[in-house]
Amino acid sequence: MRPQLLLIPKVPNLSFSLRNDIVPYFHNKWHYHTEIELIYIVRGEGTQFIGDNISRFSKGDILLIGSNLPHYWRCDDNYFQDIPGLSAEANVAHFMQDFWGDDFLELPENIAIKTLLKKSQRGILIDAATAEIIKPFLERIITVSGAMRIALLLQILDIIAGSQDLTLLSSATFHTNYNQSETERLNDIYSYTMNNFKEKISLEEIASTGCLSVNSFCRYFKSQTKKTFSQFLMEIRIGHACKLLIENKLTVSKICTESGFNNFSNFNRHFKLISKQSPLEYRKTFANK
Repeated sequence: MRPQLLLIPKVPNLSFSLRNDIVPYFHNKWHYHTEIELIYIVRGEGTQFIGDNISRFSKGDILLIGSNLPHYWRCDDNYFQDIPGLSAEANVAHFMQDFWGDDFLELPENIAIKTLLKKSQRGILIDAATAEIIKPFLERIITVSGAMRIALLLQILDIIAGSQDLTLLSSATFHTNYNQSETERLNDIYSYTMNNFKEKISLEEIASTGCLSVNSFCRYFKSQTKKTFSQFLMEIRIGHACKLLIENKLTVSKICTESGFNNFSNFNRHFKLISKQSPLEYRKTFANK
């Protein structure tokens, strides 16, 4: 499955890119770039795809995405409905691993940062405690100039590297060997699934989206994602159910149907299998925060 190569614009006389994005919704295409990405979700929520990981993202999340690791932030449906005052915002840094010189990361003082950047090849979610420490730096780095930009980035990475509670997102077996002919196929599969996961999606339907026979699609999808399409679809549905449980506006039985399930016991079983909690336990966990 071929993601799109996204070319990060080069800013004259600057060694790496910094920007504050305020948009109706985040870039919603499966893509990658040669630069490492450090992103702070100032506001916005939805489903994130990082390598072969699927999970929710929300306000306050900070992630480090390694070079050439495919990723995709899909904001929730309400962000596509032109609702006044609703937008997504992120502070984003893009930098090459060697932008500060070939030997900089070889310095003994920088071993921890070098290790961190290697781990970022799987995508990293920064733990909440560390995120709270570096948020002021991520807000400030957008506004400064000169050597302070580099100093702040180095300080941010050093703090992250010192955390003992980072979450690696994509599996170690996920590979990034792309076939040029597959440029649009994953976008089509993801888009169709996100638009229709509340309804029954047959293998015939989704296979036709990828212009494949059912048997070819099943082999293809499993070989590329290390999971079956039914597992992928289940993760999307349970992720949506988690969002609704956190919002606490609907009954659990209503959330069951709103997430694409027509059998309550089946919903409970799959929810517990993926989240390690029952829906009610999951709701109570967030109600107490």
